[in-house]
Amino acid sequence: MNRLGARGIPVSALSFGAAGIGNLYAEVTDEQAYEAVTTAWASGIRYFDTAPHYGLGLSERRLGAALRDLPRERYTVSTKVGRLLEPADTGGDDLADGFAVPATHRRVWDFGADGVRRSLDASLERLGLDHVDVVYLHDPDDHAEQAFREGFPALAELRSQGVVGAIGVGMNQTPMLTRFVRETDVDVVLCAGRYTLLDHGALTELLPAAQERGVPVVIGGAFNSGLLADPRPGATYDYAVAPDGLLERALRLKEITGRHGTTLRAAALAFPAAHPAVVSVLAGARSAAEVRDCAERFAEPVPPDLWRELRAQGLLPATAPVPQQV
Repeated sequence: MNRLGARGIPVSALSFGAAGIGNLYAEVTDEQAYEAVTTAWASGIRYFDTAPHYGLGLSERRLGAALRDLPRERYTVSTKVGRLLEPADTGGDDLADGFAVPATHRRVWDFGADGVRRSLDASLERLGLDHVDVVYLHDPDDHAEQAFREGFPALAELRSQGVVGAIGVGMNQTPMLTRFVRETDVDVVLCAGRYTLLDHGALTELLPAAQERGVPVVIGGAFNSGLLADPRPGATYDYAVAPDGLLERALRLKEITGRHGTTLRAAALAFPAAHPAVVSVLAGARSAAEVRDCAERFAEPVPPDLWRELRAQGLLPATAPVPQQV
C-alpha cells in the first residue's frame, strides 16, 4: 500500500475508477455494478474513486451500496467537488455529457467554499458514508481563480478539521495541476489521460514537480478512455471517437506488445505505474470481467525488451521510467 498526505491515507497500486458504473457511454445494471466493485475488492483493490459528475450521482450511489457490507477501515474512497447537482425537469437523457441516465439533474459549476461543502454533504448522502478519505477539486479548468481563492482553502479547512483525510485536484490537463503542486500544500493530484502510452505530457513538468515537492500522483485514464484497451475503429480517446492518427498509433502499439508475448492492456497499466511519483493507477471498469482482466494484466510481468523496442521506435521518450530500466 502507498500513502497519501500527513494522515497516511492508504491507496492500492491499482485502484477502481467508478465512472463506468455511473453508466458511462452505456447502461450498466445495479447487479453488474455491484459485481464490478465486489470483484475489485476480491482482487485486492482497496482504493475506489467516484464523483457526482458520473451518472448524475448514480456512480456514488452504486459504489456506496456495494461497499456497505465491507469493513470501512480497510478501503479508501475519494470523490470530487466542483459540480453541484440541481434537480431538473427537462426530460431526455444525459448522453450529451457521456452518461446513459435520465437527465433528472443539471450540473452547476461551483468552486466556492459553500459549494464545496454542499457538494461533499450531498456526496456523503449518496454514498451512505459518514466520511470520505480523499476529496478532489474536479476539472477547475475554466474556474481557476475561484478554485485557488475559495475551493482549495475550503478543502484545506475541512482537512484541518479532520472531516477529510487528504485533499487534491483531478484534471485532464497538466499545467494547472503543476501550479497546484507548486503553489499549494495539496496532498495528491489525479492526472487523467496525460501520462499514458499515447500521451506523455505529464512527464515534462507535472511529474518532475510532484517528485520534487513530494506530492503523490494518481494516474487516471491509463487506457485513454478506451483506445488503449481495445484499439479499433470507433474506439474512444478522451471521451470522443479517436482520430485516425491515434488509432493507427494504438494499433501499432498493440502489434508490438503482441510480438513480445504480452498485451497492450498490460503495458498500458504498467507504464504509468513505473514512475516514482505515481502511487496508484485508476482503472475504470463496468463489469466483473473487466475488473478481473485489469487485475490480471496489472500483475502480468511485461518483458523488458518491449520497452527497449518502444523507445527505439520513438513510441516512448528515453526519459520515461519503465518497470525495468533498459
